[in-house]
Amino acid sequence: MSKKPTVGLIGLGTMGSNLALNIAEKGYPISVFNRTVARTREFHGESGELASSVVPCETLEAFVDSIESPRSIILMVPAGPVVDQQMEALRPLLDKDDLIIDAGNAHFEDTNRRAEAADKAGEMFLGIGVSGGEEGARHGPSIMGSGAKTAWDRVAPMLEAISAKYEGHPCATWMGAGGAGHFVKMVHNGIEYADMQMIAEVYGLMRDGLNLSASEISNVFKQWNKGPLQSYLIDISGEVAAAIDGETGKPVLDIILDRAGQKGTGRWTAIEALKLGSPVTVIDAAVAARNLSSTLDERTSGEEIFGASPQAIDSDSLTNDLMEEALLTGKVACYAQGFAMLSAASEEYDWGLPMAEIAKVWREGCIIRSSMLNDMSDALTQHPGVNLMFAPYFADKMKNGHDSLRKVSATALMAGHAAPALSTAIAYFDTIRTKRGTANMLQGQRDFFGAHTFERVDKPGAHNGPWGL
Repeated sequence: MSKKPTVGLIGLGTMGSNLALNIAEKGYPISVFNRTVARTREFHGESGELASSVVPCETLEAFVDSIESPRSIILMVPAGPVVDQQMEALRPLLDKDDLIIDAGNAHFEDTNRRAEAADKAGEMFLGIGVSGGEEGARHGPSIMGSGAKTAWDRVAPMLEAISAKYEGHPCATWMGAGGAGHFVKMVHNGIEYADMQMIAEVYGLMRDGLNLSASEISNVFKQWNKGPLQSYLIDISGEVAAAIDGETGKPVLDIILDRAGQKGTGRWTAIEALKLGSPVTVIDAAVAARNLSSTLDERTSGEEIFGASPQAIDSDSLTNDLMEEALLTGKVACYAQGFAMLSAASEEYDWGLPMAEIAKVWREGCIIRSSMLNDMSDALTQHPGVNLMFAPYFADKMKNGHDSLRKVSATALMAGHAAPALSTAIAYFDTIRTKRGTANMLQGQRDFFGAHTFERVDKPGAHNGPWGL
């Protein structure tokens, strides 16, 4: 190594280790530090041909000293208090122009707080959302950055170099001030929850309704991945369905317990959407479905009391083409909600989120990458500020596909198959295309019991009903 690194990374877990190797491979020598010395040594030993570009450090002081100023230090430590503790330990060792980058899975409000504190103290800080899992971190993630634009510009060449590429374009963009990047990553994860849930619901219809084997279901997903549903999640769903368990010889899907975990980002999305008054009902349904999946004992009791729910479905009423179009339509509705939430947050926090660029950043590297995101980027460019479903290209998708989504949801409902995300997607579509809904009854009720007043359709102002007369 001819010169000292200008970048360092703290936290050599799965994501941190792979990100460090990615940085080194792209021509940026890097210093690394981990809380446990043994892990630092182990990582350096596993670095192979890249070991000469990695400087392992066993103390925080040695780590900082090994990096050329102005330093850029990436934190890949657990979100929450650990980030604050690590920043506090670093501060006495850093120079004024050194930059701390929190690349963990932070809550955006924590990033807002840290960015504001850094600004007041004259320090440099960035929060970046990194999506793509282990593979993305190693070979090219989607990167959503935020904080001071001058700080972003300083490290943008490196972040763009390590990011995923879509037709040669880096999937790394500055989203705005404060915690904008982590907010965008949060919404990405919420959409991810919903996308996965809708796929799982269609899988359930094929398994329990059509009695298809895992292998047959794999073939359906692989066929869909050649069409408009082409995406990372459809691709891996086909691979998951095709896999065979080495111990039993059974399909892996048949030996996986149906109890799903979560790290909380989907729940964060649902909570923040409620605060913003921006409904993300498909994401809500997906979060609730994961929570319900954990109630295995209760579900077992429910089946004993009420009998098994799913019933067989006639294959003529649930064709592959019908399910494909239903899934596509539900996906559009879900993404429309996600981008509407981003738009609401952009206004609430004065971020100026680059909506079309967000879609572009998600085209490669991240978990929800799909061919459809290119069309979404075009729609958001050509029709800014408009619900994604109203953009002509996606309006046609909804017009052509909503009957399929309705039929699949209704078929599932009548045959006792839980399909909460798909059903919620069609309910959202029906609500948003209904000029006069039923909230007038809600307002009447509220005025009756609380004198909250209501608006009239025939004249302005706040009014009360005749209930007390």
